[in-house]
Amino acid sequence: MAHRDNHYEAAFENYLRAKGWPYVAVDEAKKAIFASVALKSFDFVVYSSAGPNLIVDVKGRKFPDVAGGKGRGASRVWENWITRQDVEGLRQWQEVFGSAFVATLVFAYWLQGSPQRSPFGDVHVFRQRHYAFLGIPLAAYMAAARPRSAKWQTVAVPAAEFARVAADISSFL
Repeated sequence: MAHRDNHYEAAFENYLRAKGWPYVAVDEAKKAIFASVALKSFDFVVYSSAGPNLIVDVKGRKFPDVAGGKGRGASRVWENWITRQDVEGLRQWQEVFGSAFVATLVFAYWLQGSPQRSPFGDVHVFRQRHYAFLGIPLAAYMAAARPRSAKWQTVAVPAAEFARVAADISSFL
């Protein structure tokens, strides 16, 4: 397993290993250059037996412990924003890798409460924390995305729509 300072990426890599799914971790310390253009790195190439292989960019978010959808943190349920730079980098990598690969966002949710109170069926324990991993192809994400912040150049999918269109990452593999 690669040394990863980001616990969300480390948890996802641990999950892939635990499931026995083949993958290649990308060394983010090395800047990727393709056709004389610096591209934002992605995190993993994950090989699938169920469909196209995945070019994965992991986005870590906390998933609040909210009963009944109310209370402290309710506004952060299904948080899924990304930057325009994320979008453009993944789009360019999709072109480089071709049609046998699909640019995919994986939202690694660190569960802030009991896994039993979460909406996730597949919960992974890593370093005594609980995580769930939802995937969505970049094209599907962008079809549903709306501008979030002009200042920060971010987009997001409305929470209810995201909960409907994102799927457990195991369904991709």
